[in-house]
Amino acid sequence: MSSELMNRENNEMERSFRLPELTEGSEFSNEDLAEDMDGLRFIFQRVKIPSGGAMQFEIPGDDPENPEYERTIEGVILHHHAAHAYWPEGSEDEEDAVPLCSSVDGKLGAGEPGGDCVTCALNKFGTGRNGRGKACKNMRVLYLLRDGEYMPIQITLPPTSIKPFNDFYSAAFLARRRAAFGSVVSIGLKRENNGKDDYSVATFKKLYDFTGEQLAQVRIYADTFKSQIRLVNQQRAAEAMNRTDDEYSEYGGGDEERFNISTPGAYIDGDRERLPA
Repeated sequence: MSSELMNRENNEMERSFRLPELTEGSEFSNEDLAEDMDGLRFIFQRVKIPSGGAMQFEIPGDDPENPEYERTIEGVILHHHAAHAYWPEGSEDEEDAVPLCSSVDGKLGAGEPGGDCVTCALNKFGTGRNGRGKACKNMRVLYLLRDGEYMPIQITLPPTSIKPFNDFYSAAFLARRRAAFGSVVSIGLKRENNGKDDYSVATFKKLYDFTGEQLAQVRIYADTFKSQIRLVNQQRAAEAMNRTDDEYSEYGGGDEERFNISTPGAYIDGDRERLPA
């Protein structure tokens, strides 16, 4: 076998990505899964950009006490959207702190002060504690589908990782008039220092593009997923606007919303997770 043919075959093997509808060997029917899910809600596995300049992601698994650690995460960005949250000063880093105001889409805030995020005084540079950043924390939520999995993980980018994502997305997708779900990407980490503390920043790399039938299939899955997430976010925003101060305890949304994703080989029923701290 020629070296050229071997390299071509190796590249094809490296570029194999098992989409949910292509995953084979399932021993359980949709009815089996629906029965097990009765009365329960699916929660996205949530992955944070680590603090303190750490260079590994903590990946939740079957055992909450023993997560996996990985330097990079590979997959398909099915959808991404803005999210904002404003915490009382000094409480934004507390694990269970509830924001005074939050927005599931980065457009309309619910809580105090609430309203239009674009014109909100707390969403202006210079209002943060350091006099440079924003009092309202701007984030970007990514839904990354990994090889062979049925549901994406949720990665929330903090303010320091939003520009690297914007730069990557503009060059890798917008400049080529290509949707984010059309390629497999790798997300890594690098260490930065603000003159006082180390912190971790997300890095992004495009690995390869989907083509042909596989691109058509991932488009179906991504389109269905995006429409469901948008509907859930609209419902959460509407509920948050109608909540009283006593009820306002779930980061601007309730836990009753459900979304369903139907693909040629999978039916998934679950919940949209609340905004992370």
